[in-house]
Amino acid sequence: MVGYDPRADGRNISKVEVAVAGSVSGLVTRALVSPLDVIKIRFQLQIERLSHSDPSAKYHGILQAGRQILQEEGPAAFWKGHIPAQLLSIGYGAVQFLSFDLLTELVHRASVYNARDFSMHFVCGGLSACVATLAMHPLDVLRTRFAAQGEPRVYKTLRDAVVTMYRTEGPLVFYKGLSPTLIAIFPYAGFQFSFYSSLKQAYEWAMPAEGKTNGNLKNLLCGSGAGVISKTLTYPLDLFKKRLQVGGFEQARVTFGQVRSYRGLVDCAKQVLQEEGSQGFFKGLSPSLLKAALSTGLVFFWYELFCNLFHHIKKADS
Repeated sequence: MVGYDPRADGRNISKVEVAVAGSVSGLVTRALVSPLDVIKIRFQLQIERLSHSDPSAKYHGILQAGRQILQEEGPAAFWKGHIPAQLLSIGYGAVQFLSFDLLTELVHRASVYNARDFSMHFVCGGLSACVATLAMHPLDVLRTRFAAQGEPRVYKTLRDAVVTMYRTEGPLVFYKGLSPTLIAIFPYAGFQFSFYSSLKQAYEWAMPAEGKTNGNLKNLLCGSGAGVISKTLTYPLDLFKKRLQVGGFEQARVTFGQVRSYRGLVDCAKQVLQEEGSQGFFKGLSPSLLKAALSTGLVFFWYELFCNLFHHIKKADS
């Protein structure tokens, strides 16, 4: 039920229900994968190599980073920035799935593509993500700042962060890292939706007998596979985005090791390549792939689950 499908008219739900299902799927998923997101951001922002061979490196691997964050900052650190992250997920999920539904319906009515065409899902998925990103990017910057800061905290509350950032860095601070975000999000989301659709078709071809539970498992597995493929193909741009979002925030990161200032996307890419090598483009890939598999799988799983729930409620009422 992801996107408009005229062959399932009896199962189509209202646009409001599409937005609600997208919001709730984002909320539940964010709560479950937040610890991996915090570890991923810490890895992405670390200048030193993620290796035991570098004695100056604060973090070396997922388990070591998890233990160190727990010891130094307590269990609540794994949900740093959780409020802006939840607001981001709720709003992003609603805008993205609603936009995707509207775009796929528009394309179908224009009779340009087959309703399940790979390229149609890629373009509509990418555009819907860009719309959601433009709407929610300030919350992404706030989430990154909260997740990146150590102790003592620079920002105590969400309101304090907004006021301080606005006063010290101006209104454009809330759109730091927007260029690499938009460049990365179009193919990333496009691949997510198109591979999700393709993997579902492949799953149905390989296992045509499908019960209710098996259908839920299919959504979870296909979503996870789509997330891993998409994240691997677009990962360096996600790293550049995180580096740019913490620009001007160096005082909060002195305890984590070296800090750098970047003049823009190209300068960031050059500095990472020169100082950290090509492997620097993939720092934090392991927790990121794990997070992508869980988050994308769960987002599609919960979205389809709530869409089905709304459909059955509507059917029962009628």
